[in-house]
Amino acid sequence: MVHKKNIVKIINILKKKSEISMLASLSKRPPFQVLISTVLSARNKDEMTIIATKKLFAKYKTPKQIAEAPLKKLEPLIKQSGFYKTKAKRIKEISRIILNKYKGIVPEDMDKLVELPGVGRKTAGCVMVYAFDLPAIPVDTHVHKIANRLGWVKTRTPEKTEQALMKLVPKRYWLDVNEVLVIHGQTTCTPISPFCSKCQVRKYCKRVGVKKSR
Repeated sequence: MVHKKNIVKIINILKKKSEISMLASLSKRPPFQVLISTVLSARNKDEMTIIATKKLFAKYKTPKQIAEAPLKKLEPLIKQSGFYKTKAKRIKEISRIILNKYKGIVPEDMDKLVELPGVGRKTAGCVMVYAFDLPAIPVDTHVHKIANRLGWVKTRTPEKTEQALMKLVPKRYWLDVNEVLVIHGQTTCTPISPFCSKCQVRKYCKRVGVKKSR
């Protein structure tokens, strides 16, 4: 069984990297914009999401503005986000709910966030962490895969990984999990062919059966 001290060691080692994630780069923005950025980032490359959010927020910044904007105006602004027609409808509906139900204020509550259309636990967790600095463990493909590779968990779905990590990781480190594992997954522990030879936390890794590494 993995020791919690090793999990903390790995997190602290990976925190020393200079890179920051796309969402971390947007964390100084208002919570509403972090929420919308996270929705637009689904199934999309970070660099494309950044372009889309810059275009969108240059023209529409608030829930009221997006809720009242015609879809034909929103769609071209977020085209780089992928599935832009669906996402335009989604962010417009989210904006309407935030405006009418929450008086324009994004709720700081996981259960309320996941009630928004198209907002699952990963997106809600990202908003908790990057918009409000509140403890949550958003689990995307990087977090799911690396947590399994390191031997922290043995899970088949991101949902199960989240549940397992919440039991394993000391709560004061929850804010760090997504950030450090996403960057690690983008730069070193890549999905197809990880750079194991240069991995800073290799000695803690329980991954077995790797025939090729870079």
